Amino acid sequence: MTFDDLRIFVAVCRAGSLSAVARELSCTQSAVSQHVKRLERATGVRLLERRPRGVVPTAEGRVLQKAAAEGITGLDLALRRLGELARGETGSVRVTTGATSVRHFMSEAVVAFREEYPGALLEFRTETSSVNCFEALTEGAVDLAWVTIGKPVRGIEQRPVVELPWVLAVRADDPLAARSRITPADLSGVRHIRFPENSSSRSHVDTALARLGVHLTSDTAVADWDTAILLAGLGVGHAVVPDLPGQGLAGTPAGALRFLPLPDLPPLPIGWAVRRWEALTPLARAFADLVAAELERG
Repeated sequence: MTFDDLRIFVAVCRAGSLSAVARELSCTQSAVSQHVKRLERATGVRLLERRPRGVVPTAEGRVLQKAAAEGITGLDLALRRLGELARGETGSVRVTTGATSVRHFMSEAVVAFREEYPGALLEFRTETSSVNCFEALTEGAVDLAWVTIGKPVRGIEQRPVVELPWVLAVRADDPLAARSRITPADLSGVRHIRFPENSSSRSHVDTALARLGVHLTSDTAVADWDTAILLAGLGVGHAVVPDLPGQGLAGTPAGALRFLPLPDLPPLPIGWAVRRWEALTPLARAFADLVAAELERG
């Protein structure tokens, strides 16, 4: 039984496919299967069960998968730190988040972090959804994920940092622009600029509006908040977006746009997700704390 055996076994359980892991590792399916068979010989139990569309762990396999995944997380962090020490590096922080989050939530924290830790490497990885951010965490590709806080995710710890009220972004010459606030009834008939189906923002908005009996129609889709705001300014439609830091206070003019409060929608919780807080490196914890402190001051 080797470290690679366990790592590949965990990858197979996550992917549900030997061939998918083989493609990811640029090796043969037989080579991947050998790693699993070696584990089965060492443990004396069957770890995988074949299904028509792939494989799933057996009850015994799930026990090993959970223990191995937790152990690999700690070993990966230790090996990474040992590599940094061997290369004479002071450390690094790897963050995954949406395309516009750094500008809205982290710009001041990045400057403060760079001043305090000039030798540290700060690396950002852009993902299109919270689900993808969670996968990056699970795979050990990043230390921190800035996400919409939602339902519990197995193997992930989430910590809210800020709650954002919702606003409707409209052009200054839009008939709704004169309102001081937007009610659910006002949303009837708006040309909604929607987010992707797998995004936490869309799920939050759709669920909240459905409870209010509002169903929006849409002929435009975007991947991020800033693009939705840009298109709203161009008159393409109306954007239901969070009241983002640096965007301007809700209800105040920002160029050709107005951001009108939607007080009937529950605020959107945003914050950090990690594999385990106690396993974070001191640098990663320092960056997470800086972001939270800057937003609290803001």
